[in-house]
Amino acid sequence: MKLRDNDNIVGYVFTAPFILGFLIFTMFPIISSLYYSFTEYNLMEAPRWVGFDNYHKMFTDDDKLIKSLQVTFTYVFASVPLRLAFALFVAMLLNKAISGISFYRSAFYLPSLIGGSVAVSIMWIQIFGDKGLLNSSLGLIGIHTDTSWIGSPGTALWTLIALSVWQFGSSMLIFLAGLKNIPVSYYEAAGVDGANGWYRFFKITLPLLSPIILFNLIMQTIGAFMTFTPAYVISRGEGGPLDNTLLYSLYLYRRAFVFFEMGYASAMAWVMLIIIGLITLVIFKSSKYWVHYEAKGDK
Repeated sequence: MKLRDNDNIVGYVFTAPFILGFLIFTMFPIISSLYYSFTEYNLMEAPRWVGFDNYHKMFTDDDKLIKSLQVTFTYVFASVPLRLAFALFVAMLLNKAISGISFYRSAFYLPSLIGGSVAVSIMWIQIFGDKGLLNSSLGLIGIHTDTSWIGSPGTALWTLIALSVWQFGSSMLIFLAGLKNIPVSYYEAAGVDGANGWYRFFKITLPLLSPIILFNLIMQTIGAFMTFTPAYVISRGEGGPLDNTLLYSLYLYRRAFVFFEMGYASAMAWVMLIIIGLITLVIFKSSKYWVHYEAKGDK
């Protein structure tokens, strides 16, 4: 018994840093933000309880919030499918036994390793600016334009979407791991039956990869809703032009740290949490119609 008690003490000691960190840096801020969401709080004065006023104001007297939701949904529903499709395409190309394949895998993963950093966002400005690399390259083939792709209302958001798609490495590696777990015998049997490449892709690859697709879809959707740095750097924290890059996270930041409306920003954070939760729930509920689990059949 004494030995078992000592083992328990050792376990508590090793888990204490995580438990304390979780309680102090995660649970306490979450609970605090829920309280502040029902208050008027500007950091300088004590919070003043206002009930559901912040939530009521969000959807009745804040056009920018509605705009930020529109921009965010467009960004998420465009960037996530494109990112996953491109990641799967590259993963299939890299799932080959060719010379130097390890180098190519590392090279394709590099953009995701860098992440949505400030440096990458600045590089994106240099590519899509009015005198950027894209316009210079178009000029070499006779297409001369002074359009600032990041400064035009019609294309600004799509430059952010392109940046998201470019950072496909993490999804690619997960897809690549899934592809390697598909038995080669399945493709050989399909080939003997005369199945072409498209048939094998839709009848073998996609069904067996569907659990991986579900995981990537959920993780990338959550990550897309949380995108902040590229929109902040590229629009210089304003969300322009004409609020066309005003992602929800950027607008939340501006409410909290530019206008010091901490209560309102906390309410925005909880609304976004609910939205992400509902979308994740829909994905999970729909998965029984398209996710195939080999060991148990269709869910």
